[in-house]
Amino acid sequence: MTSMHASSPVPVASTVPALARVSMALGAGLLAGVLTSYGQGVDGLSTLSNAAGPWFVVAIALLLLMRVRGGRLGLPAAMAAGVVVLELMHVGYWATSNLRGFPDVLAITNFWVLMALPAGALAGGVAVALRSADGRWRAAACGVTAAVLVGEGVRCLLRVAATTGTATWVVEIVVGVAVLVAGVVLARSPLGRVVALGTGVLGTVGVLAAYLVAGG
Repeated sequence: MTSMHASSPVPVASTVPALARVSMALGAGLLAGVLTSYGQGVDGLSTLSNAAGPWFVVAIALLLLMRVRGGRLGLPAAMAAGVVVLELMHVGYWATSNLRGFPDVLAITNFWVLMALPAGALAGGVAVALRSADGRWRAAACGVTAAVLVGEGVRCLLRVAATTGTATWVVEIVVGVAVLVAGVVLARSPLGRVVALGTGVLGTVGVLAAYLVAGG
């Protein structure tokens, strides 16, 4: 009889074909859009469901599920995949909202549809950087992610807190700061810590400025 322990177990992730991982991630992107539409009607979730930061984080998570890689061809592919994932979220949200009787228009001129282009490309870059063997790239990825969360949180405290309350935005800022601290703490070199802090602080200013310039 063959022993149950005759060979080392194979990690489940390594047995999932690449096409299946891509399909799962794209399907989950659509589902995220569907859940966002429903979440906007739930007390306690409505404000969070109107935030862009969580979508950015979800996109990164789904790209990590795809196991995107860097390189001359891998990075552009990952950035394109990020755009596709975010736009699929929009499609899921648009279709669900209309089916629920809340008219929504999905057009190329829509602010969030347009923003999905740079945001999706950035999410792809972050996902690749998080899988890099170079600690400086991982630190930069943490800084960028923190910047998106903190930048949006600050913008919303300045512009919409009077109608939405402050709790969601304070939590988003706290999570963003926690991501930045994790990037600094886990950096393996002084340069990595500087990269994390630099991308986090400068990125936050950039995200906030982009929102304010766009009138969002």
